[in-house]
Amino acid sequence: MSLRRICHRLSRSVFALALVASAGCAQNASVDSGAQVATRPGATPIPAAAPAVGGVFPGEAWDRIDRPETVGYSRRALAELHDYVDQLNTTAVMAIVGGQVLFEHGPVDSLSYLASVRKSILAMLYGNYVEDGTIDLEATLDDLGMDDVGGLLPIERRARVYDLITARSGVYHPASNPGDNLADAPPRGSQEPGTYQLYSNWDFNAAGAVFELTTSRNIYDALQTDLAEPLRFQDFDRSIHRKSGDPSRSRNLAYHMTLSTRDMARIGYLMLRDGVWDGRRLLPEGWAAKISAVVTPVEEMHPEPMRDGEFGYGTMWWIWDGPNVPAGLEGAYTARGAYGQFITVIPGLGMVVSHKTVPDAQTPWSDYSGILSRLVDARCGTRC
Repeated sequence: MSLRRICHRLSRSVFALALVASAGCAQNASVDSGAQVATRPGATPIPAAAPAVGGVFPGEAWDRIDRPETVGYSRRALAELHDYVDQLNTTAVMAIVGGQVLFEHGPVDSLSYLASVRKSILAMLYGNYVEDGTIDLEATLDDLGMDDVGGLLPIERRARVYDLITARSGVYHPASNPGDNLADAPPRGSQEPGTYQLYSNWDFNAAGAVFELTTSRNIYDALQTDLAEPLRFQDFDRSIHRKSGDPSRSRNLAYHMTLSTRDMARIGYLMLRDGVWDGRRLLPEGWAAKISAVVTPVEEMHPEPMRDGEFGYGTMWWIWDGPNVPAGLEGAYTARGAYGQFITVIPGLGMVVSHKTVPDAQTPWSDYSGILSRLVDARCGTRC
C-alpha cells in the first residue's frame, strides 16, 4: 500500500490519527510518527504539530515591513503586483510574512461577507470543544437526535460529526442555501457515511447545528470570545451577524460571517502559528495541523472533474495536493469563498494571504492564483 493510501486511511480514522513525518501525509507539518497530545479523560487525542515559524504578533494594528529585501522579497516585484491587482475585481488583499505586512492593497478595513470561508473558521472553533470532550466527532446524527425537513434516511442518520466536517456524510438532503456540489450528488441513501466526498452545504450547515447543540453556544458568540477578542480583531461587529437560508428546505441554516481583510489575516496567522497567539494557546496543540491535513486526496474528489485540479480536501479547508500543485505552494492550504474570499496559509514561506472581493463583483480563482504566484515569485532570498 502506498504512503498516500496509508496516510489517507489514518486521516479517516477519527483521532486515531498519527501524522507521519513525511510530505506524503500531513503536508503542512513535520511531526513524529504517532506523537499525540495528552487530553482529559474521554477526550480525543490530537496529533502534535511542528514548531511554529518565527515571527512577531500584531497588537492593535499590524506592523509593516518597510524594506521587503530585508525579509527576502523583491521591492520591484511587489510594486508590479500592485499593478496586477489594479486590473482585477479585488477589493483588498494582504500578505503577511513573519507577523508583519509585506504587501497591502485596497481598503483592508472594509467589512463584507465571507461566503464559504465561514466553514474553515468553524473548523477552528471546533478544536477546543473536541479537546475537552464537549464535541464527540464519533457521535452520529442519530446519537444527537438530529433530523431535517421530510426526515433523514436510516443510513443518513448513521453519519458521524466527523463525516460532516470532512464533507463525507453521504447525506444528500437539500441544503438551506445554494453554492455547493449537491447537483452532482449520487442518489440519496446510496453512499455509506464516511466513504464518499462531496462538497455539500447540508454537511457544513449541519456541522454548525452540531456545534450549537453540543456546546449550547451560538456560533457568533463563540466567534467573538474564542477568536475575535483574543486575536484583537480590529473591525469585528457581533451585532451584524445573522444566520440565513430557507428553513422550508432545511432546518440547518447557514452561519455566514462578516470580517475585514486585515482580520482575516489574523485568522490565517493563528493557523500558521499552530494556534498560538503571542504566547497564549487559542487552539489545541496540533489542531491546526489536523484540520489542514488531507482527508480526501485529489484523486478521490467529487465530482470527477475536480480530480484534474490541484486540491484535495481536509476538515473544511482546501489543501493543495497531487501532481498539479504550483511551485512554492507545496504544503499550503486555503479557505475559499464565493466571489473571491480567501485565506491562504503557505507554511513553506511563513506567509499568510487574505483576499476580499465585495460580492457585487467577483475575483475568479484564476486571478487569485495570479496573486499567489506573483507573491511566490517575489521571493528573492539572499539575492535581493
